[in-house]
Amino acid sequence: MRKSNLLIAAITAGLLSACATQTEKSVSSKILLLGEVHDNPEGHAQRYADLQKMVVAGWRPAIAMEQFDRENQAELSQAQATCTDADCIISKLGNKRWAWPHYRPVIQLAIDYKLPLLAANLSRADAARVMREGYAAVLDKNTISGYKLDQPLPAVVVDGQRAAMENGHCGKMPDNIVPSMVRAQVARDVVMAKIVTENADRGVVLLAGNGHVRRDLGVPVWLSTSQQTSLQIHGYVEADDSKSGNAALYDVSHVVKTHTRPDPCLSIPAPKKPI
Repeated sequence: MRKSNLLIAAITAGLLSACATQTEKSVSSKILLLGEVHDNPEGHAQRYADLQKMVVAGWRPAIAMEQFDRENQAELSQAQATCTDADCIISKLGNKRWAWPHYRPVIQLAIDYKLPLLAANLSRADAARVMREGYAAVLDKNTISGYKLDQPLPAVVVDGQRAAMENGHCGKMPDNIVPSMVRAQVARDVVMAKIVTENADRGVVLLAGNGHVRRDLGVPVWLSTSQQTSLQIHGYVEADDSKSGNAALYDVSHVVKTHTRPDPCLSIPAPKKPI
């Protein structure tokens, strides 16, 4: 009887070990897109807590961040190899565009668990070049052909991006600049999608604005059909937006308290009328 119990225990342990291995393998191949409202501290705190739980549980993804421009990858990797705290990395690569206290915890998480940080954004300078000169100004031929940027963009992407930008600029964006703005936004999403794809085998999480991770217009549009099965999208949506139906743009929507801020529309000038 005792031998039988030992045998059962050994078999059970083996099965549990196999299940755990399979679970780890499944998690490690996952693509996770986590959105944000850039200035919402509650959203940042909740997103960090969610990611931290997964890492503590055993997931070891690369962490791609919108806050770092792609041309700074070498410097970012070097900083991560030598820095022991997040402030060190921020002091070397941080710029004034971002409120770095929001991102300090996740950078520290990457340091503590030796998770590669990936510079996932197109710089403002490159985005401006795309607006003026087109995709070929900053993207290589293989990227342009691979993502079919040498063909007309899907109408749903063009129309959706146009509407999102016009809404984000309070209806004050000059009509003649909208097409080039859409082109720049698509270039950003393609760059992020490319970096996600290159790191999908080990598991990757992308931290970016809600607009970049939305399923109908953002990075998911530029991921392959095969990648969709291992993709999960979380939006961290303010309460006001959740009432407008934006929460449906993500697989999981985390509704957070709307951050108090000045009316952004007051700081955007109305377009000049033609003389």
